[in-house]
Amino acid sequence: MSQRAGVAILGLGASGFSAAQLALQKGENVHVSDLRTDSVVGDRARRLRELGAAVELGSHDVPRIATARVVVVSPGIPPDAPALVELRRRSVVWVSEPEFAARYFQGPLIAVTGTNGKTTTTLLTAHLLDAAGIRVAVGGNVGEDLAPAASELALLEPAPEWYVLEMSSFQLADTAAFAPRIGVVTTLAPDHLDRYRSTREYYADKARLFRNATPESRWVLNGESEAVRALPGDAPGVRCYFARAAADTDGALPAAYTEEGVLCLRPGWTGVERLIRTGELPLSGGHQVMNALAASLTARLAGADPEGIRRGLREFRGPPHRMEVVAERNGIRWINDSKATNVEAARSALLGLDRPVVAILGGKDKGEDFRPLVEALTGRVRAVVLYGEAGPRLREELQGEGGEGAAIPLHLVADGFDEAVAVASGAARRGDAILLTPACSSFDLFVDYRARGHRFRELALAAPDSDAGRGES
Repeated sequence: MSQRAGVAILGLGASGFSAAQLALQKGENVHVSDLRTDSVVGDRARRLRELGAAVELGSHDVPRIATARVVVVSPGIPPDAPALVELRRRSVVWVSEPEFAARYFQGPLIAVTGTNGKTTTTLLTAHLLDAAGIRVAVGGNVGEDLAPAASELALLEPAPEWYVLEMSSFQLADTAAFAPRIGVVTTLAPDHLDRYRSTREYYADKARLFRNATPESRWVLNGESEAVRALPGDAPGVRCYFARAAADTDGALPAAYTEEGVLCLRPGWTGVERLIRTGELPLSGGHQVMNALAASLTARLAGADPEGIRRGLREFRGPPHRMEVVAERNGIRWINDSKATNVEAARSALLGLDRPVVAILGGKDKGEDFRPLVEALTGRVRAVVLYGEAGPRLREELQGEGGEGAAIPLHLVADGFDEAVAVASGAARRGDAILLTPACSSFDLFVDYRARGHRFRELALAAPDSDAGRGES
């Protein structure tokens, strides 16, 4: 008879693989299962079997999983998956991989969530702590090409002074004892409506960040967002707002803001600390000022000194696929914002540019309302190229029944992403930006947003160096 699992893990992606390694390292009997049987999963299964885990591919043995003391579920498995429905029927409670990992952390935790800006803020926070000489480990939802899963951080020796995790709503949904010392909420806007029945449900999962709040908790919150300010409810802890202006927010002055073009901190225990000018930030897009304010304030609360923060802000280079300048060809700037997989992210990208734009929108339709993009597009774009599964609905909603979007030059392409980029290239003029900011996920044509961004970069670098027919507008 097979040995009963102490820890059962559903999903053998990067996070599930790391969770299994952590559990094995801690002496647990481990059972891992995944419906997939591809070569990547097969290689991970082989390696875990060599370490002593029981691994099942092609199915989930629910009766066996249900006997485990701890069940860890990948965020990629939807709540209505048959295995989870059956586990729920059996009254089995499961946790997300970061929740499992955090049980083994040996120091305080910073958790960053939000609809947009959370990856940049997470990585920048860790960079600022490091620049200030504080040992830090960063991971979570940022993606394995940028930082490891949370469980890898739990294996680090010596332990860092601070852990910094990006947390998605899917990961927060399956938390019970998750308790960051500092929690950050960057933005809130409708997203993932292909998985959630309503925006309210989506926000409710984000609010689980505050579930185990104490009076010692510190909450770094976007003071410009009414939804973010309301998210903690009556959770205990100190609220520290960041905003571009120094005006009152819910009766309190923001602890991070800009004044005369300078990033400033007012952390509470000293006077105003001036950091660097916004023009010195090596990040594209006006919304990046808010990310810099959030990260600077968070790092300061975690003990970073102002000089270390200044140095880190000047040195930081943003993660790929987020307002990433990938080419300058023929006087045209090509900007890869493939990670803008929702409407608010695309809207922020458009509003943050100070030059004419040819925008590329489209991809898999997640069910969001595209009409909030009309204001950001009107009078700002030379052309908008629409592609993919969401292309027809984008055209319908951007044109609008009342004609409010009638002045936006829309081009719907039928032959896929490469054609969309070619049409955008043909529409651009010297001094313009070609901006890939899809407002949709990538899964109609690509495996993920990274693959979409990589293809955009390839096409940008292959664009002709000169075009005599183009002139300045």
